[in-house]
Amino acid sequence: MQPLLKRLTTLLTQIDAAFDRLDIVKKQEQIAILTEQLAQPEVWNNPTEAQVKIKQQTTLSNTVDPWVTLRTQVADIIEFIGLGDDSMVPEFEQQTLALENDFAKLRKELLYHGKFDDHNAILRLSAGVGGTDAQDWTEMLERMYLRWADKSNMKATIIERSAAEEAGIKSSVIEIIGHNAYGRLRSEHGVHRLVRLSPFNSDNLRQTSFALVEVLPQIDTPDEVQIDDKDLKVDVYRAGGKGGQSVNTTDSAVRITHIPTGIVVAIQNERSQLQNRETAMKILRSKLTQLQLEQHTASITDLQAGESANWGSQIRNYVLHPYTMVKDTRTKHENQNAQGVLDGDIDEFAEAFLESAA
Repeated sequence: MQPLLKRLTTLLTQIDAAFDRLDIVKKQEQIAILTEQLAQPEVWNNPTEAQVKIKQQTTLSNTVDPWVTLRTQVADIIEFIGLGDDSMVPEFEQQTLALENDFAKLRKELLYHGKFDDHNAILRLSAGVGGTDAQDWTEMLERMYLRWADKSNMKATIIERSAAEEAGIKSSVIEIIGHNAYGRLRSEHGVHRLVRLSPFNSDNLRQTSFALVEVLPQIDTPDEVQIDDKDLKVDVYRAGGKGGQSVNTTDSAVRITHIPTGIVVAIQNERSQLQNRETAMKILRSKLTQLQLEQHTASITDLQAGESANWGSQIRNYVLHPYTMVKDTRTKHENQNAQGVLDGDIDEFAEAFLESAA
């Protein structure tokens, strides 16, 4: 009985340490406040604000509930063992092993301790050097992240996409909604390099292509990031490309420039100018937040001009010829199953990155 009790006591100590690191008690208080607010009828007078509160409550609960349940189960077994019933030892052994396994899975939550790790994410993919091959490579990355989102029970929505003339895409903007979406994807932020035999070259020569992946924490509410209106230049224009009713016939497309940093966000997918402006502002807030993280500034007003996730060097190499391997240049983590990675199996790279940064 004593060895089992020692295991459980150790497990409880580890769980309590996780409680402190994740600030579970504070999160429980925030959940209680949000629950009380959502119980008030007047909160529904503003449906948008109510939805934001529901989203905050869900995000907090997704973090808190599994840890509270685990701690309660461990404490209950310790209490039962204290009653001295030896006949229950085999059953307690099985339960303890299961709880230890649950803790091992939950420990990954400790990797997501960044300020915005619990936020949803916005991915911006841009084709780089490599012509048609680079545009095709960008579309391959788009597919990889959509596959990953599906496997991870995340909701992925393409909110802006620019197709290339011959093959692939010039750019794509994807909204990823799910538990710790930004935390799980921030390892992808940077330049991705592909080496393969080109399917677009008549001589089937080896080709190197580049694509830029920007991972931004989604900032839904204006109060999270204060942007001065005088720092914005807003242009409206007629949307190009294919579209339905009202598209290409009205000035519905919106381009917003943040003058101090030179960041430009253009959205034309929605039929309404208002919808495009809201989407563009959401992406701009997210991009400024990411730039703020990179430059370690206290506020948006302290930001300097410069592109987030520059083209200086690649973070990951994907080699499909003469051998197959995907290797991260930061953590040196590698996987020879390149096709599996391109099919969305990227979690091991994310975990290696987060563990190296812990």
